[in-house]
Amino acid sequence: MKIVIVGAGKLGTIFTQALLSSEHEVTVIDISEERLQKLTDRYDIRPVEGNAVQIEVLKDINIQNYDVLISTTESDEMNIVICHFAKGLGCPRVVARIRAPEHVAQEDFIRRSMNIDYIINPDMACAKEIANYLTQKYSLAGGKLVSGRTAILEIEIDLLPMLIDKALKDIGSDLKDVLIAAVSRNGKIIIPNGSTILKAGDTLYIIGLEKIISEIEARIRKSGRKNTKVKRVMLAGGGKTGLYLAKLLSQSGLSVKIIETDRARCELLSQQLDEVLVLNGDATDTSLLEEENISSMDAFVAVTGFDEENLLLSLIAKRYGVEDVVTKVSRNSYAPLTESLGVDMIINPLEICSSTLLRFLEKEGSVIFSKIIQGQAEFVEIVAESSMILTQMPLAYLKLPTGVLIASIFRGNDVIIPKGDTQVLPGDRVLMLSLLSSTADLQALLKRK
Repeated sequence: MKIVIVGAGKLGTIFTQALLSSEHEVTVIDISEERLQKLTDRYDIRPVEGNAVQIEVLKDINIQNYDVLISTTESDEMNIVICHFAKGLGCPRVVARIRAPEHVAQEDFIRRSMNIDYIINPDMACAKEIANYLTQKYSLAGGKLVSGRTAILEIEIDLLPMLIDKALKDIGSDLKDVLIAAVSRNGKIIIPNGSTILKAGDTLYIIGLEKIISEIEARIRKSGRKNTKVKRVMLAGGGKTGLYLAKLLSQSGLSVKIIETDRARCELLSQQLDEVLVLNGDATDTSLLEEENISSMDAFVAVTGFDEENLLLSLIAKRYGVEDVVTKVSRNSYAPLTESLGVDMIINPLEICSSTLLRFLEKEGSVIFSKIIQGQAEFVEIVAESSMILTQMPLAYLKLPTGVLIASIFRGNDVIIPKGDTQVLPGDRVLMLSLLSSTADLQALLKRK
């Protein structure tokens, strides 16, 4: 596809990387020559310096010859107008980033009246994933997802104590005929290998035939079920993510406190959140946290606009004994640091949006369904095509990246848990797991020759 991205900021950059990995032809429009230069230094794109809200800029690139326009500028209004203009000039599909609460409240009307095909909201996407985690304690509905004749079970390893402190290659008869596709540990999703040692407190994602998974589920659910006990939540940061999250949590009946440094923002939050206690202060001030009884909180969520502050706040909350700590981090370079903090959930809103955008663009193609787990990884089921790199050789020779796993193959009436010598054939339904940070690697496997 020919795709034009308006805006060379963080979101535009991550979209560029993901789209190029799928062999799309990408043009990027931005008013800043410096930002465009940074992109062209890293990626093979067509840069266009200009303001896309001026229709002459869109006409000059022959927007009617593109398949999709994605507007990711910092201005909601500009994104709406650019998409509306592009559609009027003949672009078949347009996507807008819209973040402001006042626009979100009338999102359906904006989409219909302005003829926008899809709306991206990183803050809302982030808030929904966190709210699901805190209120349900399951990434999968009811803890299980069924696809075809296979099923994915999400279960705490404490309900399978015989697996604790064992390497995957040694579990043998303890868990036969299934695949442990992913492990959630200390807030991070891990795609394991044979030498990965399972630890107490891990959450496992187990894949196998639905019949086998149902038998495992029936056996271990008798021992207990992971229900949410979260009743009191403290949020650090009253920006858009904090606002959306507080509203979702309060609607679920949770008691919510927000700490925000900006007084004017606090007044706005108080007006929009009737059931939420809004505090004006610095969340890194431990005396304030103690005064607000942080140690009695069931969960603490750090969603300020600064990754470094979120990491610090998460560490403080853990030291006060908060059981569930969630932090928003937008930079992948901090990933090694987050592993040592003991955070329960780490979420990157840009990666979530990148994945959902790709699924929107491919909804009429080979992708059957996708499901994000814990805001960090994604199960994707696709129909294999003869032109895909995925079908060209046995899996052992594909050199699968560490962030991508072929979980199962549905071929006719057979379900195959793949091995190194397994080859995906055209027409197979393939269930794959990918870290959101490895979305580009996944797309490379699905691209056509």
